[in-house]
Order: sequence, then structure tokens, then C-alpha cells
Amino acid sequence: MSRIIAGIIGGTPLASVPGSATRPTTDRVKEALFSRLDALGVLARARVLDLYAGSGALGVEAVSRGASTAELVEADAKAVGVCQRNARLVNDAVGRRAVTVHRGKVGSFLDTTGAGRHWDLVFMDPPYPLGEDQLSRVLEALAPHVAEDALIVVERSARSPEPGWPQGLQHFGERKYGETRLWFAEPADPDAAPAPSGSAETVAP
Repeated sequence: MSRIIAGIIGGTPLASVPGSATRPTTDRVKEALFSRLDALGVLARARVLDLYAGSGALGVEAVSRGASTAELVEADAKAVGVCQRNARLVNDAVGRRAVTVHRGKVGSFLDTTGAGRHWDLVFMDPPYPLGEDQLSRVLEALAPHVAEDALIVVERSARSPEPGWPQGLQHFGERKYGETRLWFAEPADPDAAPAPSGSAETVAP
């Protein structure tokens, strides 16, 4: 059973999506990811966007650890219901509507998002069958909606190629945990030198 690992409601079990409609991030990968986010200092008061949210585990974990808000975007009806249940856990704990749930396709959500909306931390855990061209289009739609110092985390199969980063985003690191690879990106600095090769780190399963 998945759980919130740390923060104001650390240890609280999370509802899971029944069946195989989504591919949840394992607690092991989630713990490693949030340890890195804590080290980078990006969680405090962050505005979080959790795309292809599944159960919403990443978004609610972020709020438990100090993020200001999290928006969960999910298309599957069963998963949306689970997101709503998990959102209530955190909202009740913090005493405000910190986590909101949007039912719909990620592309449509981004296409209809107002120009003035920006997020500080974005999680993307698309289903593995999502094509690389589709993923690149979603990243392109996302790029105008990230804050100047935002961090984007893309979770993929370890066998998947590097995402195609659009103009406005640049890859700066990756981590491999068994069959899962996390790609990290940030808004592109047009004056910065390209990221050095060999930035990947493999963590044994």
C-alpha cells in the first residue's frame, strides 16, 4: 500500500487506483525523488502541478512536505475519484483547499490554462505507451506555464529515450532506479552553456 512518506501527515496510507489504469510511482522511487527535492530546496511554498496524476501521490506528498498548493490532472474516472479521496486527506490536515483535482486530458488542460498561470514544480508520470512525439508536445505546451526557477520531473521507463525538450526547457540531470528513470529539467537560459554529458546517476535496484 502506498503512503505519504513524510511531512505533516507522514505515514498516512493513500488510496490506490484499482486495476491497471495507471502506473503508480513506487514508494522507493518516491522517497528518493523527494529526498532530492528536499536537498534542492524546491518544496517550501511551491505551486505544484501533477500531470497524469494517477492516485495523486506525488502532489499530495509535496503538500505534506510544505508545498503551498498542488493541482492534480487525471483523465481516468476511477483515478480521479482516488485523487479526490487523497486530496481530502491533505486538505483536512492543513485546514484549507491546498490540493485540487482536475478531470481531463493533460493536453487539453494545458491548452486552456491562462497565460498568467505558472508552477514552481511539475511532476509528469505519463503512461509508458504515450508516444515520444506526444510527450514532446505536452512539454511544449507546459513550457510557457513554468516559473523562472521551476523544476520539471518526468518519470519514464528506464528503457525509454530522453524526452524531446522543447524550446524553453533544458535537461540538467537524471536518475535511474531499477526499471524507472527520472529526468529533470528547468527553464532554459539562452546564455548558459549546454549541460555536461555524464550527468546521469544509476541507483541499483
